[in-house]
Amino acid sequence: MNALKKKLPLIIRIIISILFLFSAVAKSFPIWAFEKQLVDLGIVDWCKAPYLARLIIALETAIAFAILQKNYLKSFVIPVTIFLLIAFCAHLGIQMIEHGAMNGNCGCFGQLIPMTPLEAFLKNVITIALLIYLYNNVSDKPKGENKFIVILFIYFSSAFLLFFAFPFCPCSKTTNTQNITNNLLNIDSTSNTDSSQHPKDSIVDLKSIDNDTSKKNHKDTSVHPKTTVVEPAKTHSIFSEYRVFNGQQVNLDVGKKIVCLFVPGCDHCRAAAKEIVNISKITKLPPVYILFMNEEVYQIPDFFKEINKTFPYYVIDDIPTFFKLLGNKATTPGVVYLWNGNIIKSYEGIEDHKFNASEMVRIIQQP
Repeated sequence: MNALKKKLPLIIRIIISILFLFSAVAKSFPIWAFEKQLVDLGIVDWCKAPYLARLIIALETAIAFAILQKNYLKSFVIPVTIFLLIAFCAHLGIQMIEHGAMNGNCGCFGQLIPMTPLEAFLKNVITIALLIYLYNNVSDKPKGENKFIVILFIYFSSAFLLFFAFPFCPCSKTTNTQNITNNLLNIDSTSNTDSSQHPKDSIVDLKSIDNDTSKKNHKDTSVHPKTTVVEPAKTHSIFSEYRVFNGQQVNLDVGKKIVCLFVPGCDHCRAAAKEIVNISKITKLPPVYILFMNEEVYQIPDFFKEINKTFPYYVIDDIPTFFKLLGNKATTPGVVYLWNGNIIKSYEGIEDHKFNASEMVRIIQQP
């Protein structure tokens, strides 16, 4: 029993080390998902997210190694770790109040092991309890032998490793891409959308088009039947800069187009693509173009093989730009119906605004 009591602090240190190291590794694959989480939470913008994400992961990696050594273990390493976990608990508490204790993924273990805020909160509380026990049962090196340079070396080595292993291009602050989820059109809404409020990315209310058409042709319905189509004015969409798909010139702002924002390895993206392929077999759709995120691009051939059809595509190298196009807090898959550059309807994610093929066809077929 006494032997176990002597070994218990070391066992706890190893458990905590494994916990933090696993958390760091899980957040790193894919690291863009952790960056996006920081942006969605409003902590930083896309320009600062790559830096903060790597610094946080480096801190978790450093704690995993620092907890196993004895330099300033009790006076610095353990208190800093407890403070970090308390900060995480405070954040999780706010999330539980705002969104519910069992809703969403806290991101503690990235996308590898989804955890609800409540589960993460309980995990952190248990870890804090272990650290408090550890604090009362360990000691630093003898006075004069502690070297803080060791702690700094561990952290800066971890940070260097993260920035070296996951390089990124600095964000261009001149980019001012307007996202599409701010421009969602409710096709059944009774209010008309004022396109003048969106000079760059106009939204067309199909009901207003139909009403305008009815007024113009009210006196002479025999000459101008109800099937008369009034096209929306041409405008520059947020996708206008993407003009080359598979080596061919394309103007997405002319006529009707379907633009998809997919990740090659995303199962939900493949399911949405299959829906588009299936619906295209029974009704004519506008040309479909895919904007792929630059993540697992080697899976693009397999993507098209699985859906049994090939669409023209373009790979967006800059991940922040991809998510700015997709929208604030939006997730893949994204599907957008454009008409002369106007966003008529857009879908994103797998929940409330997920892709609905039959609805999109109904909207496309309306004059």
